[in-house]
Amino acid sequence: MAEEGPPAPRRSQARGGTLQGAVALVTGASSGIGRHLVAGLAARGMAVAGLARDGERLAAAMDEVAAATGGRTLAVPADVTDRAAVDDAVARVREELGPVDLLVNNAGGIDAAEEPLWEADPDQWWSVVESHVRGAFLLARAVVPWMVLRNRGRVVDIASGMGVRARPEYSAYSVAKTGLMRMTEALAGALEGLDVRVFDVAPGVVDTPMTRAMPMWQGFTDWTPPERVVELVAAIAAGELDQWAGRFLRAGADDLAVLRATTPEDAARQLRLRPYGDDDPLA
Repeated sequence: MAEEGPPAPRRSQARGGTLQGAVALVTGASSGIGRHLVAGLAARGMAVAGLARDGERLAAAMDEVAAATGGRTLAVPADVTDRAAVDDAVARVREELGPVDLLVNNAGGIDAAEEPLWEADPDQWWSVVESHVRGAFLLARAVVPWMVLRNRGRVVDIASGMGVRARPEYSAYSVAKTGLMRMTEALAGALEGLDVRVFDVAPGVVDTPMTRAMPMWQGFTDWTPPERVVELVAAIAAGELDQWAGRFLRAGADDLAVLRATTPEDAARQLRLRPYGDDDPLA
């Protein structure tokens, strides 16, 4: 973390059902789910910083959101797997918008082809895992200490059903999303007792350039409306689902009213081994 001292308290907070004036940082912000999140959070009054590798496309996307919503946006080009770039990007967001109240780790790639693991290009396979896992790790490492200092913040890791049910033709993506879920739970445990919480949010199948490019979704029509993803993330940011910290939520399937009224028990919505029977010694 930089050598500067703790930030001064800010007037606005992402609590009490309002997001007005709070600061969000969304990775993978130039298109797809990230772009929808930037627009939806800005429309709710948040100042939103978007991070992506393509600076020109990112700047255009953030300008469009600002023009459409009247919100304050900031384009911060960076590769989420580059430690120095991530540290610099987070420092810039803090300097220009203020401390981050909501971090959404959305950036990440997908397997180049539907093929078994042994046929995959090793470098491309690993780059997929790295984009999700190393990227989220570096962002959390740069952002969460400041949340801890202020005892306020929410982190959303964009999860996937492939993290709990691996697809053999998308082994890199499946491994990456499972690893991300473990990191969410580990971070949530480390933050226990603080008003800083971490969540897994699976967006369902949103109509994006990435899903359109995946052969498995050819002809698919039952898309998850991106508004459901935004609503779920906004509810988390507002502190309405804190009892679900460290657990898996699914936009488009989970009912927000039910989530708000439910407190999960034991390991509900967390990755665990299922016992083979009553005599399973690992049960």
